[in-house]
Amino acid sequence: MATKTHYEHLELPPTASADEIKKSFRALIARYHPDKVQHLGREFQDMAADRAAELTEAYRILSDPGRRADYDRVLGAAPVAAPPPPPAGPAASAPPPPAEEPPATDPPKAEGGAPPPRPAEAPRKTDTGSFKQERAVRDEYMRKATLSRFRNAVSAVGGGYDETELRGFEIAFIPKSKFLSRNKNPRLLGRFLVRVDGPAVADTWTDAGKWTNEDVCVFLLGSSLAPARELATAIAEQRKRSRSKVTLIPVDARDWAAHVPTDAPDVAKSLLAKLKSGT
Repeated sequence: MATKTHYEHLELPPTASADEIKKSFRALIARYHPDKVQHLGREFQDMAADRAAELTEAYRILSDPGRRADYDRVLGAAPVAAPPPPPAGPAASAPPPPAEEPPATDPPKAEGGAPPPRPAEAPRKTDTGSFKQERAVRDEYMRKATLSRFRNAVSAVGGGYDETELRGFEIAFIPKSKFLSRNKNPRLLGRFLVRVDGPAVADTWTDAGKWTNEDVCVFLLGSSLAPARELATAIAEQRKRSRSKVTLIPVDARDWAAHVPTDAPDVAKSLLAKLKSGT
């Protein structure tokens, strides 16, 4: 994967003005201020610090005219100079004659002499593109940091697991086989969603049950969670309907608070403790 340029870090074209560079830097760096990510855990803080360092270096180079010129020469992306103005002279200075406008006419009248209906106004455009892009970047940032922390926590938990791949889940671990004995730990699955709610519980439960007839513990990780009552009702409903040996645990990836059933396996409780402590 190619390294991003300073312009790409600031989400600007190489032709951006000094004022645009300053405005973009201030808007982007504010997202990664320590106060904004201090509650998200060590992985989030480390990623935010790296992103802030990239933005700061990009601004340091591009905000200085000399450094920016040198950088543009190396990058091979120096802005193209504007063409020189045309030479002064009678022909050049004389503006072209204005085009003749057609004579104004009254709008045609509808049958019966009534004026025609006014055309419908075009819907107003709202600047939602940048908001959607920012939200997508934030969600992807949360997803990567959450899954990274989850993998680290599994590695730190005793019992021994091997990571595998399972369609529909970002994370899947199977217990390692033991010599002359069976590893009784459940399989561990992880799925990240922007919002964890009742329908997400039902879909995830069904997908997990298709994988195996053995015990499965699913961590449904989200950057926002539905009310506890909704989640509890959805889980209870799935337990009634399904014969799969599934334990589903909704986890708030912002502070690692979880809705843990009383019969959750010990390895799941240990894993949640690792997630919350960041160790």
